[in-house]
Amino acid sequence: MDIEIKVWLFDILNAITEIDSFFANSPKEFTKYQGDIKTKRAVERNIEIIGEAMNRILNRNKTIKITNSRKIVDVRNRIIHGYDTISDEIIWGIIIRQLPVLKIEIERMINE
Repeated sequence: MDIEIKVWLFDILNAITEIDSFFANSPKEFTKYQGDIKTKRAVERNIEIIGEAMNRILNRNKTIKITNSRKIVDVRNRIIHGYDTISDEIIWGIIIRQLPVLKIEIERMINE
């Protein structure tokens, strides 16, 4: 695997790990998340990092198989350019449903 792709995979994994750390000492509760502006902004920033790294990976290797890779880039673009159209519910859905799947895939790719 291309060394730069591996670096970007590690960037994605580190961003996911950081997001997970925001919820390490308490259960993942939407209402708590919704009321914590610092956590919301930190999560959004890490999703931006994930999306940018994914975009770089896709530009380098269009055949790489990562679930919802294009949607990840699209969410990054939406956070950056259409910040007022991103809802807490969308980000929460990503945290709960998408990131666990992405984490498994990225770890698998790193270990290949």
